[in-house]
Amino acid sequence: MTNVTQGSEALTLTVGPLQYWWARPAMMAFYAAVADSVARRVVLGEVVCSRRNEYKFDDWVDLARDLKAAGKEVVLATQALVMSEAELRTLRRIVEQDEFAVEAGDASALRVLWQAQQARPDRLGFTLGPHVNVYSREALQEHAALGATHWVPPLELALDAIGRINPAADRVVGPGGPLRTEVFAFGRMPLAFSARCFTARHHRLNKDECEFRCQADADGLLLKTSEGDAFLVLNGIQTQSAALHSLIGQAQALREAGAQGVRLSPCSGGFARVLELFDAALNRGLAAREACAELATLDLPGALVNGFAHRQPGMQVAAI
Repeated sequence: MTNVTQGSEALTLTVGPLQYWWARPAMMAFYAAVADSVARRVVLGEVVCSRRNEYKFDDWVDLARDLKAAGKEVVLATQALVMSEAELRTLRRIVEQDEFAVEAGDASALRVLWQAQQARPDRLGFTLGPHVNVYSREALQEHAALGATHWVPPLELALDAIGRINPAADRVVGPGGPLRTEVFAFGRMPLAFSARCFTARHHRLNKDECEFRCQADADGLLLKTSEGDAFLVLNGIQTQSAALHSLIGQAQALREAGAQGVRLSPCSGGFARVLELFDAALNRGLAAREACAELATLDLPGALVNGFAHRQPGMQVAAI
């Protein structure tokens, strides 16, 4: 196996925030494995529903310190949909701590982060999460001026479009320097958020009396069409794709798009091997077909697709 990092920068592997509600022992075991993994960057925090309280703010910070001690770069994420004063208070606590960088989940986080940046110009830069709507270079420049240092493009944005917005040869520059592009490269795609909890509704329960039913779905609640085909996944207030977006065979295309890192979203089965395979395929020369073939044999919760990256419907497989 050759090392493709010779003459080019290795793509940083980031473990994205956990989208689901796992029991505390399962979360502890998962992040213990992440600490020993090839991932260099880890995003922590509850990004879907504040009723999921297996880990509270102080628990996330303690976990962040443990992962930092293991050599990881750690980022604390805010929710993608802030709907209450209590959630806004949590957002402010995340932003006010100055030990770890922050990922903005929505526009409310951007405002709080900008205010913090004005008060302390030397504070750590922040990441633009995938649900912050940035679809042009001009928009990215505006967000860079607020203090952003990393950009996770929206999931439906094609690789060639990403490359035109923040190309390697002419990166958008902010107070923290050139923005790094991190592409969502593995996992069920978070497609939409709603004030209504679809998991609770499925079980004929009110949102505020949900009985925490999403704890029973380690990878979300699968929906099928009337023909029996996997279609979408309910995950509390979040709707996801049933299939898993995978760019494991797209090392060259990712680099041509100006990506400096890739994001892998956790799933309940096979994730440790997923990290190893992505590192091997993107950075150490493992053949794309071999990597894709082994990935398909793992105990993953859905089929592998990559249509969005190639300007096709997301449910399609456009290229290896």
